[in-house]
Amino acid sequence: MPSHQIRNIAETFETIGLTDMDSVQLMNRVDTKFVFTLNDLELVLPKLSEYYYILNVEGVLLSEYESLYFDDAKFSSYHDHHRKKVDRFKVRYRKYINSNLAFLEVKHKSKGRTEKSRIRVKNIPTEMNKKDFDFVKNAGIKSNSMFPSLMNSFSRITLVSKAMNERLTLDLDLTYQLNDKVEVIQNIVIAELKQEKAMRNSPFYQLMKDNLIRPLKISKYTIGYILLYGLESTKYNRFKKKLLKINKLQKQCSPQLF
Repeated sequence: MPSHQIRNIAETFETIGLTDMDSVQLMNRVDTKFVFTLNDLELVLPKLSEYYYILNVEGVLLSEYESLYFDDAKFSSYHDHHRKKVDRFKVRYRKYINSNLAFLEVKHKSKGRTEKSRIRVKNIPTEMNKKDFDFVKNAGIKSNSMFPSLMNSFSRITLVSKAMNERLTLDLDLTYQLNDKVEVIQNIVIAELKQEKAMRNSPFYQLMKDNLIRPLKISKYTIGYILLYGLESTKYNRFKKKLLKINKLQKQCSPQLF
């Protein structure tokens, strides 16, 4: 769980509500990701309150998320990423626990940009119905069938720039599950800077630079896939440096994951 210190810092931010988020949905965007420790977050978070609002969902500043990813029999979402395919997709159901909203989402990565399509659903299902499958096919998925490949959950702090068309998400307590197998990544933060176009004058980007924290191209789905399906049966050469980076940070706090 996030420390009391992080929760206390979060409470110092000016807040923004869900209804104010429409102008910064950024469904077509450029993403820049960073990975660092909770200790780092305690140091940098206070410096962001001048530049960002924090999302408040019915009094909750650290929102809970659940996602169920779907893949095809070849695990194309994972292997396309590993092969550096420039045109690739991820499919997931995501539930925003605190607001009790759920969506089916298709993320399309192409030439460095991310485009997200989604439709509202009642809840996260155990299998995809025809209506939902038609939606993912229309969004560009070429597979003839899809099945649940893994579930993850995490806590998220969402920050919205006061001056730029920019959002920043900070994901903590990342937990993966496949059937009865559960893996938890503790004391690690995955930050994602979402912008209409890459702007290095972002206060968060500059803060990362000042603290010598470099961007890291990372996917929560691929990390979860490796954790749950195992290194022995998974091609992961391209991700070795990322795994080493996570391990280096993780070992500062607890035993290594991989």
